[in-house]
Amino acid sequence: MSRETYLNIATLAVLAGVPLWAWMADEPFTITLATRAVIFALAGVGLNLALGLGGLVSLGHAAFFGIGGYAMGILASHAQSYTPLIEVPFVIEGTKSMIVIWLVAILASALAALAIGVLSLRTSGVYFIMITLAFGQMIYYFAISWPAYGGEDGLSIYLRNDFPGVNTLMPMQFFGLCFAILCLVLVGMNLLQKSAFGLALSAARQNETRVLSVGMEPYKLRLVAFVISGAITGLAGALFADLNRFVSPTMLSWQMSGEIMIFIIIGGVGRLFGPVIGAMIFILLEHVLGGLSEFWHVYLGALLLGIVLFAKGGVIGALAGREKAHD
Repeated sequence: MSRETYLNIATLAVLAGVPLWAWMADEPFTITLATRAVIFALAGVGLNLALGLGGLVSLGHAAFFGIGGYAMGILASHAQSYTPLIEVPFVIEGTKSMIVIWLVAILASALAALAIGVLSLRTSGVYFIMITLAFGQMIYYFAISWPAYGGEDGLSIYLRNDFPGVNTLMPMQFFGLCFAILCLVLVGMNLLQKSAFGLALSAARQNETRVLSVGMEPYKLRLVAFVISGAITGLAGALFADLNRFVSPTMLSWQMSGEIMIFIIIGGVGRLFGPVIGAMIFILLEHVLGGLSEFWHVYLGALLLGIVLFAKGGVIGALAGREKAHD
């Protein structure tokens, strides 16, 4: 096995081992921190498909993260108030079922990614960045002006949604559920990268003309990748809202898009486990340095500067070398 594979296995072992230790030591807050890291890693894996494999620098992925969160919040709020979501032309009730909520979050985020991608992918470079940012801000301000679901104050959920066979109120069991989803998505992402579609998408990022010459359309490849990316990020948003039992427009803000991108840059752009390591480091810095100073982002900025200047492949690139990197 390569050094990167060993590093990936070690990353999963640490990510699973820390909350297990916290559970035995009766430290539920540490389990919650680990769960946040898992959910942020999942959001980063989604963006990494578009950014690392497709070369699409999106500053609007918080839109999908927030849409997933609001999908959970809206369905759960109607379930807790026993009021139907829609009455005409047919009745649609709220739900506490995580499986239903995840499906709705994935579908809503995928549809939003399709609508945004159809327009924004006709551009490239800085124009693509600004258009995705613009769409994200449009959805953000829509959420602020949506009083039915809390508006600027957000929406609180006073229950934890249900999953068959799991007591989701127990921090360790909820962590295990999120961790299992992350592992499944990582396996799927690994298969996708090695598939004909993944190879074609990577080729379109490296040389669009050659892809066109063999009869493939880079636009369609990128659109499919963008939709899958948005769907995964939306699922992460639903889990994040369930963890906090609260959803607000901050989940849709451009700062959230920036944070998700930071996870990838820290870990390594295009690396399968880059977002996982990046999210773990981000949560650790936030917890340790955030308790010492409200200006802890200064140290985060210094770390990012060092990675950009001296470790272009991120932490994984620095530790495992240049193999499998997407330059």
